[in-house]
Amino acid sequence: MSTSFVAPKEKLQYFTAIGQEELNKLITVSKPTTCLLDPVPTKLLKELLPVAEEPLLNIINSSLSLGHVPKPFKLAVIKPLIKKPQLDPSELANYRPISNLPFMSKILEKVISAQLCSFLQKNDIYEEFQSGFRPNHSTETALVKITNDLLLASDQGCILLLVLLDLSAAFDTIDHDILIDQLQNYAGIQGQALKWFRSYLSDRYHFVYLNGESSQLSPVKYGVPQGSVLGPLLFSIYMLPLGNIIRKHGISFHCYADDTQLYISTRPDETSELSKLTECVKNVKDWMTNSFLLLNSDKTEILLIGPKNNTQNLLTYNLQLDGCTVTSTTVKSLGVILDSNLSFENHISHVTKTAFFHLRNIAKLQNMLPVSDAEKLVHAFMTSRLDYCNALLGGCPASSINKLQIVQNAAARVLTRSRKYDHITPVLKSLHWLPIRFPHQLQNSTSYL
Repeated sequence: MSTSFVAPKEKLQYFTAIGQEELNKLITVSKPTTCLLDPVPTKLLKELLPVAEEPLLNIINSSLSLGHVPKPFKLAVIKPLIKKPQLDPSELANYRPISNLPFMSKILEKVISAQLCSFLQKNDIYEEFQSGFRPNHSTETALVKITNDLLLASDQGCILLLVLLDLSAAFDTIDHDILIDQLQNYAGIQGQALKWFRSYLSDRYHFVYLNGESSQLSPVKYGVPQGSVLGPLLFSIYMLPLGNIIRKHGISFHCYADDTQLYISTRPDETSELSKLTECVKNVKDWMTNSFLLLNSDKTEILLIGPKNNTQNLLTYNLQLDGCTVTSTTVKSLGVILDSNLSFENHISHVTKTAFFHLRNIAKLQNMLPVSDAEKLVHAFMTSRLDYCNALLGGCPASSINKLQIVQNAAARVLTRSRKYDHITPVLKSLHWLPIRFPHQLQNSTSYL
């Protein structure tokens, strides 16, 4: 695989005008969320669409043809959202600044995003090992790829080092000049299309709205809006050079948005390979510094994977990776807890504990809720956790899967008010729930480290 940058042969010179049918579909399927800046509520706009579609279409297509984004589309309302419920609300760093944009601004971005994604896909410009914001990619596919590589290496008698790099406020520190350069040289965006992105990034403003009070307008000199349609896609393009930097060191990696995971395998009696990882992390950190991205060394985690007797030699090795010295027996990767044996026991225990906590709360409200509403709560707070990345559990022993089955059985009994010793199969059938083991039954148990 080539380690040098190759400019794309095809260029995207302009965006194509859309028709009324495409605009109607975009507006119809979009969520009816209304921004403070919208002149009319989104629900009313949808009802008036037969009358309003022609002027709206003219606005969209004029923007595409002129390479210009209307000024009202570049104003955002910032609604601070606490990152985690348990964090201190008095600390500003604990909030995520979500940009609430006008409805038609999002429609315009969806038009651009669809054409840009099609161009990137057709010309194979996406980073091969970037799973964020791409069709048919997800956190699950990313984790399946990573764990599969780790298990294959362990089957060959290797021990592995997994490094999870953490970025601080990645979306907020993007330099617009560098982004334009990446769009032009790495993604092949030129002409009117590049002019449109220059207009999109320039003269942007936002203000904070909280408890009925608004702050003064502030210019957006850096970053891409969190909560926008194009923000994540532009961030992926901004990160395109990173893959080539890592490849030069012969290090395996996989990315999901701003989460970058590096991993390397070595024989138990050899540690020379680790110097490549040390140099790689240093170069990654240097590139991020030059790109105005901050690698948070304090939150970067390192996990040794392999039998304890084999990893003992590495434990005595200096694991300092350019200031990243955090080592753990478990790490959380994209919401899944990985341990040094890749047994997923810690992850399953965490899922069951969290699910039972929510189930107890739902049970307290059950007498006040219709069954249909209670079932929605179960799916929102429990089933979603049981199903998340369950492809990773395909080789887990039956005893581990049974822990999750107990959670599902308990939820079914709560919803149907079944007794503790009633046979569970008819209860699950009445709810049309498949047992937990079904997604995994086609895969036989495999040996773990």
